[in-house]
Amino acid sequence: MSYLGEEIKKLGFGLMRLPQKNEKIDIEQTKEMVDLFISSGFTYFDTAWAYAGSEDAIREALVKRYPREKFQLATKNAAWINCKTKEDAYAQFDTSLKQTGVDYFNFYLLHNLGETRTHYFDDYDMWNWVQGKKSEGKIKHIGFSFHSTPEELEEILTAHPEMEFVQLQINYADWENPAIQSKKCYEVARKHKKPIIIMEPVKGGMLASPPKSVVKLFNSAEPKSSVASWAIRFAADLEGIITVLSGMSNIEQMRDNLSYMKNFTSLTNSQRETLRQAMEELNKIPLIPCTTCNYCGKVCPNNIGISGSFTAMNYFTLYNDINSAKHQEEWLVSGHEKSRASECIQCGKCEEVCPQHIEIREQLKKVTETLIR
Repeated sequence: MSYLGEEIKKLGFGLMRLPQKNEKIDIEQTKEMVDLFISSGFTYFDTAWAYAGSEDAIREALVKRYPREKFQLATKNAAWINCKTKEDAYAQFDTSLKQTGVDYFNFYLLHNLGETRTHYFDDYDMWNWVQGKKSEGKIKHIGFSFHSTPEELEEILTAHPEMEFVQLQINYADWENPAIQSKKCYEVARKHKKPIIIMEPVKGGMLASPPKSVVKLFNSAEPKSSVASWAIRFAADLEGIITVLSGMSNIEQMRDNLSYMKNFTSLTNSQRETLRQAMEELNKIPLIPCTTCNYCGKVCPNNIGISGSFTAMNYFTLYNDINSAKHQEEWLVSGHEKSRASECIQCGKCEEVCPQHIEIREQLKKVTETLIR
């Protein structure tokens, strides 16, 4: 049975991490990347109102230079960013039209649903509003991007069957990760018969340089293939996928992605086995065994973001990227209105309820020493 976007090639150009020059988006290199992408038969471009400079850049690099029917353009509405009224949220759409220079969007997403962000779309009646824009012909297909639990995704898709697709974070590192639950979210979307756009297939670039044991495994299987290619191909091999977004930041990344995705159909059984072994290697690395049940957070007198702190620390352990780990800690803790690990008063209430028997107080000390001081 065919599905929405089945005919679209399985590599999409994610426009959040465009090349930079003098602290601004490098338009000329972006043009070169766009030209390579389109000349190789790819057509899907993904931007957002919230990506600073991205919509303007794609106007110059793509919209002004190619016929409208030659590409699909997606953008997003982040009603939870500085919107005090529904009019503020609706105005993002008109801004996006102006900044991109198009008359309509092929795909329009309610941006980053989940947790405390979802209610803004409910409060501002965005579900009916976006359907109205589709009726006007300003949007061809409506959907949403999502970062939260499979249970919450189930609730949203049950309440809003009119949504035509969903954009999810999926990669082989997060497939079984209890903090992300990529596989379970994928299964919920498939259950509701929604096609999926995949974001973060390389986990913000981290899977371009995974732990040494994983690199050794990939290089042994395919010495001439880039390590990042395994992450993209893992995602593209899944059923019901519209496209896999790669946030390419330079022409070299573009060339690499095109080299293996231009004629991609599916993985071989041998390649799937290699990826399974890679996931096993990741699971061997000693991490804080937090399942993000958040029982600890419910009893913490200081409202410390314990599970978020542990997720960030596990990032550092896996990828040895201190800046990314600190960014994760900031977003998962302060960004969710939680107190930081350094504010732990060592009362021990958290350890009394932890089903994983984690020495939480000691681990919070390590978070403080590594990511905060």
